[in-house]
Amino acid sequence: MTEEPVRPAARGRILWLDTARSAALAGMVLFHFTFDLEMFGLLPPGTTSSGGWAVFARIVAGSFLFLAGIGLWLAQGQGGGIRWRPFLRRLAQIAAAAALITAASRIAVPGAYIFWGILHCIAAASVIGLAFLRLPAGITALAAAAALAAPRLLTAPGWDLAPLGFLGLGAETPITLDYVPLFPWLGPFLAGLALAQAAGRAGLWPRLAGGPALLARLGWPGRHSLAVYLLHQPLLVGLLWLALRLRG
Repeated sequence: MTEEPVRPAARGRILWLDTARSAALAGMVLFHFTFDLEMFGLLPPGTTSSGGWAVFARIVAGSFLFLAGIGLWLAQGQGGGIRWRPFLRRLAQIAAAAALITAASRIAVPGAYIFWGILHCIAAASVIGLAFLRLPAGITALAAAAALAAPRLLTAPGWDLAPLGFLGLGAETPITLDYVPLFPWLGPFLAGLALAQAAGRAGLWPRLAGGPALLARLGWPGRHSLAVYLLHQPLLVGLLWLALRLRG
């Protein structure tokens, strides 16, 4: 017997997208848990900053930005104009969370605090993305390719000034725990936006609005991605610290 399909369209949800966010969150938790094991000396130094783990981290970050680009179009690209109140409310939530991470990391690790991480990048990309909402998907895709190529084409020592660090075009990589600069990471965001535009104009999104009830359960973390993002690392660090204390 198959499960009764749910109908997320009435709640404005795309179950497949929520589930994809949950998968991205699972990847993030796995990477941060490995990072924490390294931080506590349970894995060799450099484990997460090289090799396959470094590639995995970039895939996870790119997936978050790609899905955020899709989410912007679903929230703002289907009507006649920008819905400013929900957009500004969501932007304020993301910006506040980014500021919290900056403040907390500056206290905990002042020499490598997070001044421009993934939430900072998502907030900035969301504002930039508004300019592309009504453009053809092809133009958005070209802008995504340009953003991805920018570090290879425009990197120069002149961009190394501290106020310009968020651009990602400097010759030196800043010392920070998490660095997701606008370039090249605006690229995955705009790529997601372009895909959402193309799918929307092809009438595909209504077909993705339903799904089995299992997706509703798998997508629950994805519907609360910001809360999961903020809470998972303190919980992981706390549990690891407690486990090591209990081991003596």
